[in-house]
Amino acid sequence: MNPRRSNRTLAGLLIIMMVIATLILSNVLFTMVTQKHFRSGVNVKDFKEPDISNTTVLKGNRGTIYDRGGEVIAQDEDTYTLVAILDKSRKGIGNVPAYVKNVDKTARLLAPKLDMKEDSIRDILQNAIDNKQYQTELGTKGKNLSKSVKESIEALELPGITFTKSVERSYPTGTFASHLIGYAQYNEQSGQIEGQMGLEKSLNTFLQGEDGIEVYQKDANGNILPGTKYTKKYAKNGNDVYLTLDRNVQLALQSSLKKTMKEVKADRGWGLVMEVETGKVLGWAGLPSFDLNKRDIKDYLDVPSQYLYEPGSVMKGITYAAALDSGNYPYNKKYDSGVFYFGTDEKGKIYRSATKVGGIQPIYDALNKNYGTISFDKGFIVSSNIAICELLTKYMDPSIYQDYVLNKFKFNQKVDIPFVENSKGNMNFTYASEKLNTGFGQGISVTALQMAQAYTAILNDGKMVRPYVVERIIDASSGKTIQQYDTKQVGQPISKKSADYVKKLMKQVIDDKMGTGHIRYKMDDVSIVAKTGTGQIANEHGQYGDIYTNSVMAAAPADDPKVMVYYAFESSEYLSYSGDPFKEVMKAALVAENITGEEGQNQETKKQNHVEWKEYTMPSLVNHTLRYAKQKLKEMDIDTVIIGNGNSIVAQFPKAGDAIMSNQRMFLLSDGAKIAMPNMKGWTKKDITAFWNLTHIEVQMEGSGSVHSQNVKTGKTISKDTIIKVKMK
Repeated sequence: MNPRRSNRTLAGLLIIMMVIATLILSNVLFTMVTQKHFRSGVNVKDFKEPDISNTTVLKGNRGTIYDRGGEVIAQDEDTYTLVAILDKSRKGIGNVPAYVKNVDKTARLLAPKLDMKEDSIRDILQNAIDNKQYQTELGTKGKNLSKSVKESIEALELPGITFTKSVERSYPTGTFASHLIGYAQYNEQSGQIEGQMGLEKSLNTFLQGEDGIEVYQKDANGNILPGTKYTKKYAKNGNDVYLTLDRNVQLALQSSLKKTMKEVKADRGWGLVMEVETGKVLGWAGLPSFDLNKRDIKDYLDVPSQYLYEPGSVMKGITYAAALDSGNYPYNKKYDSGVFYFGTDEKGKIYRSATKVGGIQPIYDALNKNYGTISFDKGFIVSSNIAICELLTKYMDPSIYQDYVLNKFKFNQKVDIPFVENSKGNMNFTYASEKLNTGFGQGISVTALQMAQAYTAILNDGKMVRPYVVERIIDASSGKTIQQYDTKQVGQPISKKSADYVKKLMKQVIDDKMGTGHIRYKMDDVSIVAKTGTGQIANEHGQYGDIYTNSVMAAAPADDPKVMVYYAFESSEYLSYSGDPFKEVMKAALVAENITGEEGQNQETKKQNHVEWKEYTMPSLVNHTLRYAKQKLKEMDIDTVIIGNGNSIVAQFPKAGDAIMSNQRMFLLSDGAKIAMPNMKGWTKKDITAFWNLTHIEVQMEGSGSVHSQNVKTGKTISKDTIIKVKMK
């Protein structure tokens, strides 16, 4: 290396650096002396502000509420209000006008953006100028503007047009379990969006965000000085909440209840759809409801959890369960189902009399029917009140029944459901008539939530699980789970043997031609178990009138129930109404849980599939050959969908160790590059989501239920660029 050349190079670099430093220093000195920026000529005095710094609150967004499929139920949404600055003294940087200079031009360009008449905008602006207002808004059309509309207006570069930002709570689903979800709105005192009712209120501490602080300096005209803005405290968004609700089930439940209420002119209706074994609530409805955005609320009562009512004959399932489990059920005996006269002896024991005793009103079966001498099994099937009276006078002491109701089935206690306020209820159990009446659901007030919890014991081998709707709470920034809610057993009020016997009777309620649910609720494509109920409603004076609670507690499939539907309404009509809306809910629940058979199977095949219901544990098939996978799945009655033309498995759904039921689909992704379009007919949303997640090929869904048609022909080669559209019904 030449030392002289190196020295010359170094000297050259030093000279360049000195020139740059001299220019910078000259610029600073020039600005200090002349009060003007050297390059732009801007007077820096224009940037002077009496206060050294200003602060702006950075809003922390409230957490989002999702359904179990990840669809938004509640979210924060940025909105903007247009503000027109009119004062001519307002200048921007470089003495550029920062007010509305040309009213006609401004009105002409804003009109199509705001869907307003040009004359209307011109009048508002001119009137504000004439009244010497510093600024003005443009009415409702200029408020709640979306970000895209705001940006399109900013692109017009109209002097004096600015925006103020606000955040409002938005509910994309509109009417959707509205009393359960509740709503949140801006609180002037706290400066935050806060929950006012429902889950929005009870989850407020989890959903609430934390505001941040931004510091900056302004010039005398209110313009932010470049380079002075910094964040002193970062905003923190609230936590996200995932619910157990299934969108399709929820919409089907709401729609069906509306149909029923319209048919029978009912004032109130309610329903719950729940997984029997887990307690996960898939659907929750109380009508009349309201739009979460409009908040046209007629009644703030959340019917499934807070409304107390006399359940009627659905309570007979609990009474029979108590008699069976306590060893007091008369299996092979019969009783006279005629009018039930009764009295009490000197020890207070209730007895049946051949004639009326004093002024005590006798008890009749519905419509004063007399089925003659029948078995107690038959009494349950035809929903005989007299069967209950016979049980509580001759075979099971009422105190035993009371213990089962209050302590084992936990009626008259609040349900331990996280974040949902609910009522306790009451049980009148002093006089003989009260002790008998409660056995068939009169004189006892319950909530739908209590009834659903109690019936999980009957439908789930005696194990009673609590219902729940909040599945998990997630930190929005890290994705970590803060709270997780799972199945919780809250008792074992009866044995599996007792539960099985009640289920057997409930099946006959549907299958027996005399069963109270046979005509209205029997379904062609799945066998169900059910208990119907009709309860009279007492008025404010305690007298029973002509309004009834009509309900059905049902579950499917009959041999091993997985989902239950509790469906109820109040009306004077209790004899002639359609069961089709209920069936729509049950079908939606079965589809959501992937319990239905392939569309197109004949009814006999479907029934057979449900009778042969089985549960399997998914084996680990990843990194194995396709041949190995087929051999492993050979004994499992499931529909396997193989994706790709490879020979090895690279991904699977469900995952290893997960449970899978008969007639459910499992998906295996092979290592082959070529993917053929499958036949999606009959697929559920759950199936489509699994396919989408494995292949990353988007599937656009229209409607709800199961796939009815698809736009891409089966067998055609598809890729990530393929647009797949399916229609569901």
